[in-house]
Amino acid sequence: MRARALGADFYDRDTEHVARELLGAVLECTVDGVTVRGRIVETEAYVGEHDAACHASVGRTARTEGLFGPPGSAYVYLIYGMYWCANAVTRAEGLASAVLLRAVEPLHGVETMRRRRLARRDVDLTSGPGRLCDAFGITGPRFHGRSFTRGALRIVEGLAVPDAEVAVTPRVGINAKNAAVDWPLRWIVRDSPFVSARRDTRRWLSATR
Repeated sequence: MRARALGADFYDRDTEHVARELLGAVLECTVDGVTVRGRIVETEAYVGEHDAACHASVGRTARTEGLFGPPGSAYVYLIYGMYWCANAVTRAEGLASAVLLRAVEPLHGVETMRRRRLARRDVDLTSGPGRLCDAFGITGPRFHGRSFTRGALRIVEGLAVPDAEVAVTPRVGINAKNAAVDWPLRWIVRDSPFVSARRDTRRWLSATR
């Protein structure tokens, strides 16, 4: 029996709640008839036009239009001209915010992920938003604006992650001069080896155990 996708009502809530509760859910993507799946272990919230780290902070433009879309739609954008990043749009339509899918633990289709990524270690297949999209075959032309609630790109029910296994940290990769650099809007499964590796994360975790 096919797993049930999270519905639009799941995403039509405060972005922080969605980011936390996506931990343990399963990302599923089918490209050219091949399906891969992974358990979400790291997310980041981007909470609207007042968030200087969110694309919506520049207003409604051709690039950011997808952020204003219906809850549960995919906002997929390119960074550094070469890496795709996948986000799930949250809150009501017109309220620009989203959750960045930063890392997953591979569950199904690992051979396909290895072929796409050419990574030396399996731990490097999906530990970061660009790696994740490479491994899953997620690109803007194929999936931007599509819904995570149905079709070839879905987020389906998984196993809930207890609070004791979750840590919250500042987001990573934010410019040090950004006013939102220290906002604690990143959720991770503490002991997952697939969480994107950062020395500052390790220091934070050692201080909060």
